[in-house]
Amino acid sequence: MFLEDYIVHYLGKGKLPVCDPWIALTAIALATNRVRIGPTVITPLSRRRPWKVARETVTLDRLSGGRLILGVGVGDLNDDGFGKVGETTNSKQRNEMLNEALQVLTGLWSAKPFSFEGRFYKVRELTLLPAPLQKPRIPIWIGGQWPHGAPVRRAARWDGICTYKLNRDGGVEALAPHEIRELKRSIEQSRPQPAPFDLCVGGSSPEEDPTLVRRRIEAAAEAGANCWPMFMSREPDAVRRWISRGPPELGRGMS
Repeated sequence: MFLEDYIVHYLGKGKLPVCDPWIALTAIALATNRVRIGPTVITPLSRRRPWKVARETVTLDRLSGGRLILGVGVGDLNDDGFGKVGETTNSKQRNEMLNEALQVLTGLWSAKPFSFEGRFYKVRELTLLPAPLQKPRIPIWIGGQWPHGAPVRRAARWDGICTYKLNRDGGVEALAPHEIRELKRSIEQSRPQPAPFDLCVGGSSPEEDPTLVRRRIEAAAEAGANCWPMFMSREPDAVRRWISRGPPELGRGMS
């Protein structure tokens, strides 16, 4: 169960009501026992203090019994939660801040004395207790737009990628199977050593034909993906009907 991390969110020409993901995820964690949770659409670390995120994520990881996945990225470039409140809108700077913040975040998760000297963040002999429940740490997924190279290279250093592409009309579109295979090859070639990696692509709506959605998921799984998002509807009944059908039985470890 993944939530979006926006201050203000637009869909087309309209604004959408949004919640604070950390408060909502805490409520979900306390009401569930097995589902994995986290922010994807990703948390833009460039507008967060990484030591505060470290405290929040460890708390949520422990409250959930080790079920948190942390999705991070630079954030949408036209996000009003940056430009209208004085946060940087420079994409290069936001990328640099993200890279530094990840080092600080994982250093503080160690629960050992940690120091860091960067351009944007400085930490002096700080120890945060307790450590996350998950070992060796909370999984980190990197968000970004395909086929941009920076998110892929960054993701290869972590645990997963949650990616999409834009169509000619500016809307979000799922990766085709040949693009998934290309992405998988790029990740494997960039990883320092073989290790489990989550490839989260695509996306469907509960209003779509379940048979067609299943075919798309099967094609994505065959190409190497292991996670396919189902986007929530504004109609609660449509969401309940989708949940009642359960996940497709693909036999490939697809989630």
